[in-house]
Amino acid sequence: MPPPDLPHHILPLADTQLHYTQHGSGDSAVLLIHGSLCDYRYWRWQIPALSEQHKVLAPSLRGCWPTGQQHPQPGYNIHTHAQDLVHLVRALDRQDGVHVVGHSRGAQVAMVFATLAPTLCRSLTLADPAFRFEDEPETPAFYTETVAQLQAGQIDTALEGFIDTVNGLDTWRRMVPWFKDMSRDNALTLLSQIREANTPIALQDVATLACPLLLVGGANSPAKYGTRQDRLQQLVPRAQRVRIAMASHGMNLANPRAFNQAVLDFTVAAEQAAG
Repeated sequence: MPPPDLPHHILPLADTQLHYTQHGSGDSAVLLIHGSLCDYRYWRWQIPALSEQHKVLAPSLRGCWPTGQQHPQPGYNIHTHAQDLVHLVRALDRQDGVHVVGHSRGAQVAMVFATLAPTLCRSLTLADPAFRFEDEPETPAFYTETVAQLQAGQIDTALEGFIDTVNGLDTWRRMVPWFKDMSRDNALTLLSQIREANTPIALQDVATLACPLLLVGGANSPAKYGTRQDRLQQLVPRAQRVRIAMASHGMNLANPRAFNQAVLDFTVAAEQAAG
């Protein structure tokens, strides 16, 4: 169940339902997009803090908790997620756009959202993006063994391998119970996710971004996330960049105060610059 202070809403879509929470009453809005094995509960430390300045929208991507749909499913992919979120923003009558924040796989969803609906993206924050660029070779998905373990019913073994690869050795063991429960709720999404693991981002889409861009990384994140941010900085020299101290890939959980302040500083400045 969601934390008791987060209201639960459902938006009907043509072929499914989109579950989301919203909080705050600011004139501007922030859209939070979670990554792998997560849902809107991932943002429990961001929603109250960001809602002091903005209305906060946090969806669970299709196929994630609490839908309980079977996996693999064809609709579970980056492009469809982004389309769903465009539909959500329009359905909530945010025609003036939202500040988009995406973490990990959610950063790629955020990037595609900004490409599909540039007028709806007031600013873009990418936290430890991991996507492949179109001029880079495809590589086998690192979690092939994880998928085999999930198919064999070895849920915690699979999650430990995936989480430790993404975040660093021994992360799963040290995770708090609520995060482990959330990961278990979303474990089978990896059966769908592996089908689009090499989906690339077009260089032109990045280079032509019209909105302000913030790149956020954990100071102790695995090096692969830094290489993504380096490349993005080359493509968008005006992009701002922040490192969250005392944090790895899950920097919004490890050091929420610093993460929240970085997002607030950036989004408020973007609002002021837009007049």
